[in-house]
Amino acid sequence: MTIALKNTVSRLATAAAVVLGLSAPAWAATEIEWWDFLAGGDGVRMKALIQEFNAEHPDINIKGTTLEWGLPFYTKVRTSVAVGEGPDIMTYHLSRLPLALEEGTLSPITAEDLETAGISSGDFFEASIAAASDADGQLMAVPFDIHAIVMYYNRTALEGTEWLGDDGNLTNLDSVEDMTALLTWAKGQGYSDPLSFQSEGGGGTWRVFYTLLSQQGGEMLTDGEVLAGDNFDKAVKAISIMADWRAAGLIPEQASYEASVALFSGKKSVLHMNGVWEVPTFKDSTEADTLGFDWFANEIPQLLEQPATWADSHAFAIPANPEMSAEQRAAVMTVIGWMEKHSLAWAGAGHIPAYKPTVDSDDYAALQPNATYASLAEHASFDPRSKIAGVASPIYNAVDTLIAPAVHGFLSPEEAAQQMKDELSSMLN
Repeated sequence: MTIALKNTVSRLATAAAVVLGLSAPAWAATEIEWWDFLAGGDGVRMKALIQEFNAEHPDINIKGTTLEWGLPFYTKVRTSVAVGEGPDIMTYHLSRLPLALEEGTLSPITAEDLETAGISSGDFFEASIAAASDADGQLMAVPFDIHAIVMYYNRTALEGTEWLGDDGNLTNLDSVEDMTALLTWAKGQGYSDPLSFQSEGGGGTWRVFYTLLSQQGGEMLTDGEVLAGDNFDKAVKAISIMADWRAAGLIPEQASYEASVALFSGKKSVLHMNGVWEVPTFKDSTEADTLGFDWFANEIPQLLEQPATWADSHAFAIPANPEMSAEQRAAVMTVIGWMEKHSLAWAGAGHIPAYKPTVDSDDYAALQPNATYASLAEHASFDPRSKIAGVASPIYNAVDTLIAPAVHGFLSPEEAAQQMKDELSSMLN
């Protein structure tokens, strides 16, 4: 059913309620078509939020649909919006925003919209608002979280070492050399793969590479040019750091995502670089008493010139639809405002709420390790703003075919960086 038709049905239902003297809310509820790509624990939490919203708002009913994550979701959005059959609201990765801007699939979020939602742009972390805006500063989506990689670590293993502070947090990791020293020590203690992450390619390798590049102040794209100027050398350095760790047996050979998590859980790794979304996994294992050690998570240590961590955001976006009524849009913004103000429940999935009042609350301060690594939100490094970047993008593919092989010794770091530069540059022309 198109949005225009849904609005017509809603108005007719309201008129019928008046004529027949029936209860208005049951007839006049504004129906909101919702699409997301959230599975697993994220999906469970979002469905619970939708259910709670619907229970509190008899005048608005969210009808949720979960679609396949990644490229299939964004392809569905593009084709549906093109024929006027898109949803009223959808979740959206901010790393995909540049492509959405090129395709014209999103409706700008105005100051009036934010007022309807009872929120303002100043309520959000600056990095997330920048990622949610176009080149002119026009807000195109409303950030819901900041999700980044963090450093999980085995507190039990590090007890009594120079790398665990009295407060239980990682310390004395101020350089690549410091990190290598810790990993070398762990290798000597019998940890077969001291630092685990998804090393076979894909998202895991990209996130580590991009963090190391960003900590040098490096940029993948500068004024439309790939690895311009000294960014090339910074990319080579980032790849070299990972390749050196692999050559010394300090990171796993070709570890899949699931295998990298298992290495940490199985006490084969003392450190684990992965997304905040794995916090529930380790919490559940602790509660079930199946982990066998005390763990925690901190922001990725600053090993190079500046603090920086790869990050992305789930956001709420409104598909471009000139037929959307003012009533429908107001209902959508009501949904967005309510979700932001209830984002503490979303933080349970490990994500850092983009809505600062939640992060500043006493309830969030009690949520650990989330509250400890929330500091990364101040210098989150989002994917390059380009149609070739973001979730399920050509840049991720280049990691699979070039960076990961270089980490494992099949290409030199210089060869990988040059081939990546050439391949991605051809896509921008």
